[in-house]
Amino acid sequence: MLSHLLIKNYALIDQLELTPDRELNIITGETGAGKSIMLGAIGLLMGNRADTRVLYNPEQKCVIEGVFGVSGYLIEQIFEDEELDYSDSCIVRREIGVSGKSRAFVNDTPVNLETLRRVTSQMMDIHSQHDSVLLGSNEYQLEIVDTYAQDDNLLRQYRIDYQTYRTNKTTYDQLLSEASAMRKEFDYNNFLYEELTKAQLQPDEQESLEQELNILENAEEIKERLQLAFEYLDNTEQSVIDFLKGVVSNLTYISKLSDQYEQLLQRAQSSLIELRDLADEISTEQDHVDIDDARAEAIRERLNLIYQLQTKHQAKDVAALITLRNELAQKVSKVLNLDDALADAKAQSDAAREQLQLSGQALSAARQFVLSPIETEIGGLLKELGMPNASLKIQSDTGKPTPTGIDTISFLFSANKGVKPQQLKNVASGGEFSRLMMAIKYILASKRSLPTIIFDEIDSGVSGEIAIKMGNMMRDMAHNHQIIAITHLHQIAGQGNAHYFVYKDHSASKTVSRIKKLTFDERVNEIAQMIGGNNPSASALKNAREILKQRATAVAK
Repeated sequence: MLSHLLIKNYALIDQLELTPDRELNIITGETGAGKSIMLGAIGLLMGNRADTRVLYNPEQKCVIEGVFGVSGYLIEQIFEDEELDYSDSCIVRREIGVSGKSRAFVNDTPVNLETLRRVTSQMMDIHSQHDSVLLGSNEYQLEIVDTYAQDDNLLRQYRIDYQTYRTNKTTYDQLLSEASAMRKEFDYNNFLYEELTKAQLQPDEQESLEQELNILENAEEIKERLQLAFEYLDNTEQSVIDFLKGVVSNLTYISKLSDQYEQLLQRAQSSLIELRDLADEISTEQDHVDIDDARAEAIRERLNLIYQLQTKHQAKDVAALITLRNELAQKVSKVLNLDDALADAKAQSDAAREQLQLSGQALSAARQFVLSPIETEIGGLLKELGMPNASLKIQSDTGKPTPTGIDTISFLFSANKGVKPQQLKNVASGGEFSRLMMAIKYILASKRSLPTIIFDEIDSGVSGEIAIKMGNMMRDMAHNHQIIAITHLHQIAGQGNAHYFVYKDHSASKTVSRIKKLTFDERVNEIAQMIGGNNPSASALKNAREILKQRATAVAK
């Protein structure tokens, strides 16, 4: 249940705090005082979108915070699914900054609006006049049936099976639509694949071949230069090595006279060893250089093939050609195995459809089972609410699978004797809609474990004895659910455990909405004003006391 509500800097509200009773809470006030504003703030906790226009003071952020007691309502799984910390007291907070940026928190953990809606939808149910419009939609009517049937597990399994079927069906359909084009492209793709396969491309061969060809095309000059280099080092009377030998010989004579000379000798000897090694390598390289015109021509032909393939396929290197070859191999293989792939995809799609049909039939059976009880219960409640000739018929048809099942539900309603039930939007007036919605909410309250239910003027279009019945129904519902009812009828206001009055405060430079909990005497005066106007008569005051007395007697029983 909602144990505490804080609203700061929202619309006409500077700061408002509310600690509702565990059972039936009544909220009244003059038109425009802020009752709907408070409901709008609660809507933000439910995940509704907002912008900076809601800020009372545009230079400060808006904060709406609700503290909920959720012990015993079996919603721990949602917290686990959303990776949120669970406790018996849940704090939900919504902030709208001066820039319009919105942030939401559950137990101080930041969440997105989708998560916020999922969590708070298990804590509160808000009925507003908009629900009367929703009641005319088949989707909303189906939700009513599912809630009454308590078929959450069946519906969850159906949705899993539906998603599986859609995925498999899409895979099969896509493969089927691609099959014709793939077969048309097969010959061309296979030709390209065989051409690239025949080329037997190697990842680094282009660079290696280009380097080898460069050496072959310059072989004569390379051999000549290597020969000259070798002779400078070790093949003439005045070679570098011979001169260095003289250096070593001279340093040897004096090396024992000083450590410095010894170091010079060692360096000269190291240089001599290095130069001899260099001369040997130059000689070896010279022997390896061959003038081979046939090999050069073969390399040119190989490189020309590579260059042609790169140009043809707009590939920057051999690696790109190899990647293309592998892609073509997959396409060719896919076509060669297309019939098997199509058969497998169709088999998976058919199996998923059969499973979907089974889960759809199970869900449909659960829905069909409760249609008659819903009609009976609502019919009985409508009689209590002053509509003895009203009847509700639920028409159900089965068809193709949809995201919500294989059923199409239509509520057909007649308020008068001898009038055939028709679609709700065609036959129900405002007051009839209110009573029908009250009856629906009443029967659903026993099927759901929602901690808090909020009624926003569900009594629209009703009065007198009917209002008394609606008040009694709210009082009964409040034994198992916390009820917050915004009303303009004294018959309902008198049934509350707690009564809050919303009013405008004009004492400052800017009007602000405030709320206060009424004492017994203040309740008497407020209910008397709802009966007889701003200056209630003695009889109105007496009537108000009698209403509160009757409520106390009914509760005592």
